Formats: sequence, structure tokens, C-alpha cells
Amino acid sequence: MLAGNYNPLLVVLSILVAILASFTALNMAARISAERPRRSSLRWLVAGGIAMGAGIWSMHFIGMLAFRLPIALGYDLWLTLGSLLVAVLASLFALWLVSRTTLSHAALALGAVLMGLGIAWMHYIGMAALRMQPAIDYEPRWFAASIIIAIGASWTALHIAFRLRSLEHALPTRLIAAVVMGMAIVGMHYTGMAAARFPADAVCGAAISGGVPTEWLAAIVVLLTVGGMVTVLALSLLEQRMQGRLLELRNTMLSASLDDARRQLFHASQHDSLTRLPNRQLSHQRIQHLLDGGRRATVMALDLDGFRHINGAFGPQAGDAALLAVADRLRQLFGADDLVGRLGADQFVIARTVEDAQAADALAERIILAVNSVRVGPYESRLTASLGVALLPDHGDNATRLLNLAETAMRYAKRAGRNLHTAYADWMNDEAGQDQRLLQELSAAIGGPQLSLHYQPRVLAENGCISGAEASPRWLHPEHGAIPPERIICLAEAHGLMEVLGGWMLDQACRQLRSWHDAGHEDWKMLLSLAGRDLDSTQLLHDVERALHTHALPPSALVLELSETAAGNDRPGSAATLRAIAALGVGICIGDFGIGFSSLLRLRQHPATEIKINRAFLLALEDSDEDVVVVSAIVALAHALELQVVAEGIETPGQRAHAERLGCDHLLGYLLGGPVSAEQFTRLHASPAPSHAGLYGARPFTSGPTFE
Repeated sequence: MLAGNYNPLLVVLSILVAILASFTALNMAARISAERPRRSSLRWLVAGGIAMGAGIWSMHFIGMLAFRLPIALGYDLWLTLGSLLVAVLASLFALWLVSRTTLSHAALALGAVLMGLGIAWMHYIGMAALRMQPAIDYEPRWFAASIIIAIGASWTALHIAFRLRSLEHALPTRLIAAVVMGMAIVGMHYTGMAAARFPADAVCGAAISGGVPTEWLAAIVVLLTVGGMVTVLALSLLEQRMQGRLLELRNTMLSASLDDARRQLFHASQHDSLTRLPNRQLSHQRIQHLLDGGRRATVMALDLDGFRHINGAFGPQAGDAALLAVADRLRQLFGADDLVGRLGADQFVIARTVEDAQAADALAERIILAVNSVRVGPYESRLTASLGVALLPDHGDNATRLLNLAETAMRYAKRAGRNLHTAYADWMNDEAGQDQRLLQELSAAIGGPQLSLHYQPRVLAENGCISGAEASPRWLHPEHGAIPPERIICLAEAHGLMEVLGGWMLDQACRQLRSWHDAGHEDWKMLLSLAGRDLDSTQLLHDVERALHTHALPPSALVLELSETAAGNDRPGSAATLRAIAALGVGICIGDFGIGFSSLLRLRQHPATEIKINRAFLLALEDSDEDVVVVSAIVALAHALELQVVAEGIETPGQRAHAERLGCDHLLGYLLGGPVSAEQFTRLHASPAPSHAGLYGARPFTSGPTFE
């Protein structure tokens, strides 16, 4: 047998090339997995397969060049290129396999066998390129060991590449893995070389008959394959760095956009969407801050006279224009340290420091005159206003009390003839006696013909079909006429009657829903507000269970609404009650979303199924890009938390179109139908058609003439 020996430098070089090929393979596997477009990932698969295959092939031939025999050696060109092709194909298969979403144990084992046989085939084709005469004799045990090591090395390489295919792994981790993979590949090669036996009289046929000389082969292998691997690896790392910078830039821009949207959302939650004045919540804070200064001050409540008639006669656009004009006039009268806010509808609040009551009277007169300068409608009708005045410290020392007293004085100014200002006086508290009489009459009216529920339709945004109704109480008083639901709820809440009233409302609403279900509208749901209910009490849960059982309703047909502020409280009893109700299958709606105090964390902790966007955000959708951004952000947030979104206060076709386009799920508003009795609701909305001509003629509920 011919005795061979190894060149140590070339052996070391072959090991380094194997490690470089392994590192290239790991990087290509990560690059292929990270690329989403199919064409881009295919590009990296081909480039990576060629680079990895050439690296394994070059390691093999550098290892062969390191082996020296006492005869001249050469290599057959076509067999040499064939072994390169086998290495590239095996590498392409390996990279394709580890780029799959999942890799089962069976697939890993099969892939290791196929790749190991491919690498072994490449090795022994390369050995055959010597064209030894007589042929190389392989020792069976070493030959079998080389095949087993090739399969084992392939299993190791595939397993490591699949586990480290994420681009997030650090460079040291990949280097260690590349060393392990490279040593496994080297082990197969030198085991295969150990299996080779060269007869004593053997000659290299490739060296005799025009084969590629070893010197040329060494130059080609080192310059082309190693250079190619380094080039592909450098391009991959460069693109990875560029993508990282682009991703960082995109994240920075997204973060800035989210911060801007968050600021806009916070600003919108504290300001009126139409006039951009502070809303009731922020006004309370500003008033209290003013009062904390310790100086004499006045708080004034202003209400425009006959504003509903302006909307009815000239349209909502004229009404909005009047509100904007009033807001501008008031801004012109006051400085940055004073407060001009909008409480809602046509009501404003003003607060500033004053020297005495006479100064407050003079200021109130200036405000009345400023409002009178506003003209509305085609005939330029003059606006008038009623103004109530409360003083610090004469009438109170906190924002809530002073504002309440100013509103009380404003109501008396309106009753006294309008376009007047009136300072609060103690005799105005006589209204408490009237409240007590109304309370006794309300208690007697529960369950009788005077008290009833009205129903406003909820519409699916995607098709315009009725999805259910929202119930609210109506009281037809024999002396005072129709009393609005807000007055009923406030009266019951203030005097501890809400539990009785709420239980009756729940029973009536479920009875009516049962009637609609029996009439064929099984998909309709009923929404009922929990305003004023004690969420810490177990009575609410008992009322819900009893109503559902009595009327044989599925719990999912009932949705209970609570305000965002109520949802944001930290009382454990409230949260436990809501969770128990939700466990029955009853829906929970967070109403007036966007203006309360609850945080996103608290919202996520509640078992809510839907949120209702406060109507303030929808009023100016047609004219305000800021409100569009706010509503879009709320919808995206709700859908991310798997909550349905209800758009409340849809009054114009433009508002409806915007709400539908922004992704709201349900619509509610006078454009779609106002609150009506159960009989009227059935007559108007029981048709299966997705929309009804009668809906668009519905007008908002109008309260009686005496109680506001």
C-alpha cells in the first residue's frame, strides 16, 4: 500500500473553510426565514445553496490537497465539477428544509439521511476524480463509519440551523454553532480518507491523461469558493444591517405617529370636538385650580335660548356655526388664565377671578351682549342666552358645588324671561321640595301606565340591518307632561330609588325582547344602561338572572352598558359583579368611551364585549381630520382587544359614512331612528329590509316643557 501524509497547514485551512461554510449556511437559513416575499426568499435560497455547497466542496478538496502520496496526482475535470454539483444540490435541499415553518423529527431524520448521503456521494465522486489505477480500495468499517458520520453531521447541521434560523441570535452563538457544524463535516471527510487504501503499484490516471493539476485546483478552490462565500456572506450581512436600520427608522416613525395620536386622543378626551373648548371634565379641573388660588372668583353657566328651534329651522350646520361663533365671542372676552368651556349641547361655562359681586354682574352683562351679537339663519336672527352666576366664597368653595349652583341660577334666569343673568340665591333651593314630590310620584308610577320604556334601533354597519335596540325610560307625568330619561335617572339615583327602577326596566326590556324573538327576530339584542345601579350589590346579578329565566332569553341577547368612568373604578365588588354577569354570557358595553378616567389596563381587565364611542367624537367627523384620527385609533384599539364598536349619535349621512368607513360595527342615532314605544318600534323596524325610509324622518326625543 502507498503511504500518505498530510500537510498541516492545508488541514487547518480545510477546517477553517468548513467553519466558514457552516457560518454561511446559518446566516442564509436565517435570511431565508426572515424574507416574506417569495421571490426574495428564493433568491437567498439559491445564493445560499451555491455558497454553502461550494464551501463544503472546497473543504473536501482542500482536505484532499492536504493528503500527499509519493506519486503525481491530478483530478478529472468533469468528475470534479460533478462533485461540486452534488454538494450544491445537497446544500439547497438542506436550506429549503430548515426554512420550513415546522420541522418534525421524522422530517429531520429523513433530511439528515438524504443530505448525509449527498455529502458522502460528493466525497467519493471527488475521490473517483483521481482515476486511480488500480482503483482505490476502501476498508468496509471505515467506509461505513464515514457514511454514518456524514448522516450524523447532517442531522447536527440541520438541527442547529433550524434552531438558530432567527436573525435575533447573537454573533457568538452562531460562531459556536458554526464550529460544531464545521467539525462534524470535517470529521466525515477525514474518516472517508482513512477508509481509502491505495495499492503499492497504483498510479493517478487523471495526472497521466490531462487531468487538472493539483496546483491549479488549489488556486481555483481557494480563490473562487472561499471568495464566493465571503462575498455572499458580506452581502447578506450588509442587507441585514440595512434592513435593521430601515426597521429602526420605521419603528421610530411609528412610535412618533402613535405618540401624536395618543396626544390627540388625550386632547380630544378633554376638549369639545366642535368648538375645541375644554369639556365638562377639564372645566371642573380648571375651575378647581382657579379656586385653589384663594381669590374671589365667579363661575357662570350659560345656556342658549331656543337653540333646538335653530337646529330645526335652519339645520344642524347653522346650529354648529352658531356654537362656533359664540365660542369665538367668549374667547375674545377672556384671557389665558380664565376658563371658557363647553358643558355640552348649547351650554357653556365661564370662570375667572373678580373683585366683588358688582364686577361679576358687569361681566355677566358683557357676556349676554357678546352672545346677542351673533346672528344665525338666512334672516340673521339674534341669539339670546340665559346666564347663572355663582360666587366664591359666598356660595361655595369647590368646583362641583359652584357649577351646580350656577346651573340652578341659569334655569331660573331662563324661566324668568330669558336673555337675562341671575346670581344664585338660597331661596332657589326650594326646588328640593319639588324633587321630593316628584320622587314620591315616580315611586308610585313604577309598574303603572305612566312609566314605560322606549326603544332606539341599533344597526349593523356592514349591511344596515337592525341588530337590536337600546332601551330607556319615559315618564308621562299627568301634570308636567313628558319627563326625559335623564331627569328620571338622576332623580332615582339621587334618592336611592335606582335599584327598584332598574329592576323594573330590566324586566320590561327582557319581556319586550322575548316578544320580538317570538315574532321571528331571534338575532335581536337588547342594550340597557346600568346608570345609577350599585355595582357592588349582588341585587343586580339576581335581577339579571331572574329576568333571563323568567322570559326564557339566552344571556347573549342582553347587553348591559356602564359608563367608562364606572368601569374605571377600583372597587373589587364592582369588578366581581361584572365578571359574574359576564360569566352568564351577558354582554358588557363600556359607554361614552374616550371621555372618562379609565385606563387601557382597566379596560382590558373588565369582561367587556363592546365599547360605545362618545357622540362628541362623531359630531365633527365630516369636517375634522383630528376627529377622524381619534375615532380610527379607538376602533383599532377596540378591535385589537376583540371588542365590538358602537358609534353613538349618528345624525347625518356623512357621519354614518365615516363611521362605516372607519370600521365601527354598530350604529346608533336619530338618522337611523329615534327612541319610540315598543309598538312603534315593531311597526317601523320589523321589516326584513336593511334600511327603512321611515327611519330618516325620526326626530330626537323632546322633553316636556318644565323640567330640564
